Amino acid sequence: MKAKYKRVLLKISGEALAGERGFGLDEPTIEAICKNIKKVVDLGVQVSIVVGGGNIWRGRSSESMDRTRADHMGMLATAINALGLCSGLEACGVPTRVQTAIEMRQIAEPYIRSRAERHLEKGRVVVFGCGTGNPFMSTDTAAALRAVETDSQIILLAKKVDAVYDSDPNINPDAKKYDVLSFSDVLSKNLGVMDSTAASMCRDNNMPILVFGLNEPENIVKAVKGDKIGTLVNNSGKF
Repeated sequence: MKAKYKRVLLKISGEALAGERGFGLDEPTIEAICKNIKKVVDLGVQVSIVVGGGNIWRGRSSESMDRTRADHMGMLATAINALGLCSGLEACGVPTRVQTAIEMRQIAEPYIRSRAERHLEKGRVVVFGCGTGNPFMSTDTAAALRAVETDSQIILLAKKVDAVYDSDPNINPDAKKYDVLSFSDVLSKNLGVMDSTAASMCRDNNMPILVFGLNEPENIVKAVKGDKIGTLVNNSGKF
């Protein structure tokens, strides 16, 4: 079993870590995800992770709170998730480091690009917390930024839905699934793969994205092997 990629960035939503509970951290779910990340690491792939925080707090869902403060709370939620993933990975025997865009030196390293790359070269998984460290920026944007900064070959965008559709498949049973898309299609059709800032950054830096479902954690391994799952988004709109 060979890997298609040497270095990848895996984006995991906070909701995915909650499992069926819908809130907080579900340990069996995290264990299943981490076991499959270990399989990827064992293939010799260098893995970094950006994690969301929606299982604990979503800043933009607050109607009365100042947006900047609400986003700062969301960043702290991603730090909790990053530590949870780190614990799960270490329990699987995977050396892991957490780096945060907001300094919290007692519990994590500050984000330093050269140090992150050195960890990756040594076979350690690096989990990035606190997004970009800036309000009004989503963790999708953080994933795009960190992927470009660390010279990753692709972003593996793990979501609840198994691909990109032209409408919500949970509402419309006739929703059309896309196998491949261009970034121009994603932006012009407002398909909701990721926010427009993140999609534009990926387009401008020629960073492909593979969108797939995390309901089956082994999809992480399939994605790294190059199996045709989910939806591939790139500049050409072709495989």
